[in-house]
Amino acid sequence: MERKSTDLSVNATHTVLIEGRRRMRITGVVEVERFFEDELTVETEVGALTVWGEGLKLGRLNPDDGQVLLEGEIVSIEYEQPEPERRPLFFRRK
Repeated sequence: MERKSTDLSVNATHTVLIEGRRRMRITGVVEVERFFEDELTVETEVGALTVWGEGLKLGRLNPDDGQVLLEGEIVSIEYEQPEPERRPLFFRRK
């Protein structure tokens, strides 16, 4: 049985740089999904990334080159795990 690789970093140009927990530069951003004063979620080339903090402000959003600059107190960051590939069922119960 062949297993598909879940390594999303191949050929990706995504980086995260945090400067003193007050400034964060994210590259490889495909889309900003939601933004609040205490939470930012972006879709990156390697999956969804959520940043939690206090007093967050988007310093710069450049969709042409996929960069986001975030300022404020950064508390934590987390990548969402990709959902496992589901196989179709051969038989279904009715």
